[in-house]
Amino acid sequence: MRLTLLGVLTALLGALLAAPPAPAATARATVVSREVVFELENTNATSVLCVPDNQGYEVRGRLVGPRPAVAGHSGPLRVNVLVHDLAAGSWFWSLPGHPAYDYARQLARQGETSLVLDRLGYGASPLADGDATCLGAQADMLHQVVQHVRSGHYTFAEPHGDIPPAAAHVVTHGHAVGAAIAQVEAGTFDDVDGLVLMSWTDRGATSLATRTAARQSAACLSGPDYAPLSRTGAGYRALMFASAPPAVQRAAARLRVDDPCGDVRSLSPMLATSNLVAGQVDAPVLLLFGADDALNRAAAREQQAAAYPTRVTTRTFAGAGSALPLERSAEKVRATVLRWLRS
Repeated sequence: MRLTLLGVLTALLGALLAAPPAPAATARATVVSREVVFELENTNATSVLCVPDNQGYEVRGRLVGPRPAVAGHSGPLRVNVLVHDLAAGSWFWSLPGHPAYDYARQLARQGETSLVLDRLGYGASPLADGDATCLGAQADMLHQVVQHVRSGHYTFAEPHGDIPPAAAHVVTHGHAVGAAIAQVEAGTFDDVDGLVLMSWTDRGATSLATRTAARQSAACLSGPDYAPLSRTGAGYRALMFASAPPAVQRAAARLRVDDPCGDVRSLSPMLATSNLVAGQVDAPVLLLFGADDALNRAAAREQQAAAYPTRVTTRTFAGAGSALPLERSAEKVRATVLRWLRS
């Protein structure tokens, strides 16, 4: 009888250790946001053909989640690392002044903890020379971030004597080119527990997407080391949105930024590598699309889902464009992500 009971207890313990951590209880937990700092090397250990400057930089972000989780008092922790697109920044996942479209904070209200990054060259992670980095290096630096999050080897910008939490599980969420960065990181380094890829296909760019990339590349060739994805707010809105409230679209258009030309010039080799490493992704994948995405052809969605050798879940949202966390279907997008995370 004792042996039987011991066996049952051992099996239950093993199941608990293997399972992903449950989100922190949120009935009374306060959501907090704290700035964090990573010391990273701008290197490229991926197969993306591009050359960064191989120098060290500070990359900053915000840890957003229930207070106990951010303080490291919630037990085994899942951290969702949010990776933005071109022309964007951390604001894309935490749009100021529009709490209903604040992806990170709304996930935190449901018990999830997220790291909202400004990639090198964007927002709180400035880069003086936009030619000094590239998308292969962005994937390499994402790998470094994942490792630091797992080990707790990063700092609060205002430490107050405490240290950031270490994650038991890491899931990367990427939007558009940010999704390509997350995919290349996962396929190259095999160190994440899941991928949420929004509005991304390796081989399904529309003619509008191709023309936009060509114009931005031409701007970089003319001399500056940063170049806009779209020269006007109206142009940016046409690329990103199909149904977002006008105030949300205007806010996003005001916040858009120019891109480092090293990132811009490495987009073609990034596409090629992303396509190749899709077959090396072992983590489960959630693919999310807008039915009215102006940048990805609808016919490419099934091809993208078939590219991974792992479990893939796909969802398309009616009436939505590329910027899924900011479209009218944002609540449905978050609900889909939460169900998938907890499955």
